[in-house]
Amino acid sequence: MTTTIDQVHWQNRLDELAAKHGIPGAQLGILRLGADGADDELVTAATGVLHTGTGQPAGTDSVWQIGSISKVWTATVVMRLVDEGRFTLRTPVVEVLPEFRLRDPEATAAVSVWHLLTHTSGIDGDLFTDTGRGDDALEKYVTLVADSAQNHPIGATWSYCNAGYSVLGRIIEVVTGQTWDAAIREMLFAPLGLTHTSTLPEEAMVFAHAMGHVKGADGTVPAPVWGLPRAVGPAGLITATVTDVLAFARMHMSGGAAADGTRVLTPESAEAMSAYQTDCPEKHLLGDSWGLGWFRCDWHGHRAYGHDGNTIGQAAFLRILPEAGVAVSLNTNGGHTHDLYIDLYDEIFGELTGVRLPEPFEPPAEPSATDVAPYAGTYERESVRMEVFEDDGKPSLRVTVMGPLAELEVTPVETYEMIPVSQGVYAVRPEGMESWAPVTFYSLPSGEEYVHYGARATPKKLG
Repeated sequence: MTTTIDQVHWQNRLDELAAKHGIPGAQLGILRLGADGADDELVTAATGVLHTGTGQPAGTDSVWQIGSISKVWTATVVMRLVDEGRFTLRTPVVEVLPEFRLRDPEATAAVSVWHLLTHTSGIDGDLFTDTGRGDDALEKYVTLVADSAQNHPIGATWSYCNAGYSVLGRIIEVVTGQTWDAAIREMLFAPLGLTHTSTLPEEAMVFAHAMGHVKGADGTVPAPVWGLPRAVGPAGLITATVTDVLAFARMHMSGGAAADGTRVLTPESAEAMSAYQTDCPEKHLLGDSWGLGWFRCDWHGHRAYGHDGNTIGQAAFLRILPEAGVAVSLNTNGGHTHDLYIDLYDEIFGELTGVRLPEPFEPPAEPSATDVAPYAGTYERESVRMEVFEDDGKPSLRVTVMGPLAELEVTPVETYEMIPVSQGVYAVRPEGMESWAPVTFYSLPSGEEYVHYGARATPKKLG
């Protein structure tokens, strides 16, 4: 294990791996807490450009969209309000938001703050409707959730839910009497001493800021729009540097205290956020289980936690290995970002801590003999339809993106060959990707059939 973090080495590796994976620009930060009173070590690096159209170089002080890593920040403010006794994890959402409605009155009454934090509410969460740029964006958004489908019974399984975090943002607004933007700035950004973190585009644009890039007809091109609607803020609109992201990570590694000792969370709440709360039906894509905001990873018997973020052409990655006091943050703006994450983080954690990432999920050298017939059919939630069928003797998956999200997709319909891994588990690899993604079929105890793909649970249509 090295005694100091070699900035030049990791700058070189970032340069090399970003080029290998077609990344226009990236920013890397590595933090190791000082032991026995020693100073922390913090190393940052940047490579490439912020925007291929302008050629502006990426810097270590440039800001990037951290996407859904924002959810852990929103969860942190929620837990701070729990610490203050404003409500509890088991408080029903309707007690704080009387206007909150779902299609099913029983579900409306039963959904709690805990269900939203842990993605177990069952709400069809990919609701990206633009409710405007005003301070009432979240208030308007919550009324739209009433039209969302229930993907699964409350607490019956786990399915990633963006909408739940926008509802949490509205809870923060009602309880504090401020906008989510103002509340998170006052309750989190300020006590952490963050200088390059913001929630609104006009705040980000005072800094050099990354533009997302997507797959176009002639390779990687700037994204059609810069950001997502304001109503998605609590689920994914924070813009920051890796330095500021690592200040946030440090607070969590330090039992809820900022670097200067300012207490953001009680030690109990900080611990609860990364502690086991609920299981994930598939264990490969993100984590094997979920805490309150964080997902939890098993790295060869070592417990890590973190979160990823994906916006329109930008992707961010944060991982913390608490036993080693090491956190790594990566911001990117296009290309094969997940492949870069795998290569880079495996090297960094391996060299600094001796702990390697799990072997990448992939099909066996000799594909398993499995029968796709029990899983054939159509699975659907409001924004995505998935069709499972056999094509020329090969198990296949056709994914169709529907609704507002389809307008942002260059190719809203994709078909993949599913390579058998084990009974009920298949691997697909999107074109150009090195890494494989899991497709997991399973049933609830009550018998309903589901497919888990892209971190979402999608029910099988009957008939």
